[in-house]
Amino acid sequence: MARPRYLVSSWPWRAVGYLVSGAVAGAVVLVGIVVLVATGGVLALVLVGLPLLAAALLVGVPVAALERWRLRLVDRDPVTGGHRVPEGPGPWVWFTTRLREQLTWRELGHAVLFAGLLWPVEALVVTVVLLFPGSMVAAPLLMATVGDGQEVKVLKQWTVTAWPAAFGVAMLGVVLLAAGAYVLGVAAGARAGLTRLLIAPREVDLGAKLVELTRSRVRLVDAFEAERRRIERDLHDGAQQRLVALTMALGLARLDTPPGPLADQLARAHDEAGEVLAELRELIHGIHPKVLADFGLEAAVADAADRSPVPVDVDLDLPGRPPPAVEAAAYFVVCEALANVARHSGASRAEVSGGYGEGRLHLRVSDDGRGGASADGGSGLTGLADRVSVLDGRLSLSSPPGGPTLLSVEIPCRMAELTDRSELTDRSESTERSEGAERSA
Repeated sequence: MARPRYLVSSWPWRAVGYLVSGAVAGAVVLVGIVVLVATGGVLALVLVGLPLLAAALLVGVPVAALERWRLRLVDRDPVTGGHRVPEGPGPWVWFTTRLREQLTWRELGHAVLFAGLLWPVEALVVTVVLLFPGSMVAAPLLMATVGDGQEVKVLKQWTVTAWPAAFGVAMLGVVLLAAGAYVLGVAAGARAGLTRLLIAPREVDLGAKLVELTRSRVRLVDAFEAERRRIERDLHDGAQQRLVALTMALGLARLDTPPGPLADQLARAHDEAGEVLAELRELIHGIHPKVLADFGLEAAVADAADRSPVPVDVDLDLPGRPPPAVEAAAYFVVCEALANVARHSGASRAEVSGGYGEGRLHLRVSDDGRGGASADGGSGLTGLADRVSVLDGRLSLSSPPGGPTLLSVEIPCRMAELTDRSELTDRSESTERSEGAERSA
C-alpha cells in the first residue's frame, strides 16, 4: 500500500473481491449453521439429529478451507492446512481424529465468529467506502436522468440544483473513492491477519508435525539397520560358507596333488580363495558385525578394540541391550573413532568407556595422541553425528593441540534386560570356535 502505484494496481480490486466474497460467504455460513443446529436439535429427540449436531462441530473445517482459498486474493503467503492424516480408513476414524485436534476447535471458533460478526463488518465497510462515494460520483448522471436536469439529492441528505455543484460533488466522490481504496486495503489486510491467526497451524501443531517427522526418521533408521542385518546374514550364511567350502576343497586338492605345475596352480588358487574370504569377512563386519547382533554392544566394542592396531582399554558396563539402531550407531562411532586414532593421532594408547544412566547411553573414546582433531576434513564423524542426531542424541569432540582427544556420545534410549549371561557366554565361545575354524580353513 505504500507504493505510489497502489491505486492503479490490482490490489484495490483484490481487496474489494476479498471483502465482498467474505460478506456473501459469511451470510451463507450463518444460514448453514442455523439450519444445521436447528434441524439437529429438533431431530435429536428421535436420535436422527445427533449426526447433524456432530457435523455442526466440524463445520469450521470446510469454512476454514474456503478461507484459506480466499486468502490468496490478498496474501502472497498461502496458508496450508494443519490437519493430521487419519490413522485408518472410514468416516468414524476421520471424525475422531478431527475432534482430537486443537486446530479443529479453533476453526469452529473462527466459523462462529465469521458467521456472527465478521461478515456484517465486511458488508458495512464495503457499503460505506464504495456505495457512498459512488453515489456522489454518479451525481451528474442522476441529475441528467432522474432529476430532469433540475436537481438531485446526494446521499439522501442535501439537494444539488446546479450543474457546477453536481460536478463538484462528483470530483469529491472520486477523491473519496481514492482514499477508500486505502481503507479497503487496510480492512482486507486486518481481516486476512485475523483469519490467519485463527486457522493457520500454530507452533503446537508444527511441534506435533516435527515429532512425527522425527519418528519417521527413526523408523527409517530402524528399517535401514534391519536391512543391513539381513544383508550381513545373507552374506555370512550364503557366500561366505560357499567360499569356506571352496577353500577347503582347494586345500584338500592341493594336499592330494603331487608337486608340479598343477600343484602350483592349486596353491595360488587356494591362496586367492583365502584372500577373498578374508576380504568378504571384513566387508560383512563393516556392514553389520555378527558379534554386535548376537551379543550386544559390549562384546562388539571389545572385538573392535582387539582388532585395533593401537592398544585400547575397554571399560563399558551396560545393564542391558539398547535398541538395535542405538547399538549400531554407538558401535560405528567407536569404530570410526578408533580408526581415526590409529590413522591420525599418533597415540600410544586409547580408552573406550561408558555406561547407562538417567535414560541415556554414554560413550567416551579418548587417546593420548597429539590432538588437533576435527569433525571436518573427511574424518567421517560428521556422518556419524548426523546419525546420532536422528536418534535425538549428541556427539561432541574435544581435541586441543597437544592432546588429549575425547569423543563423547550421548543417546537417549531404553535398555532391554539381559537374559542368562551364561547362555550368552556359551554362544560367544561357540561363535569364536566356529570363526576360528573358518580362519584356519
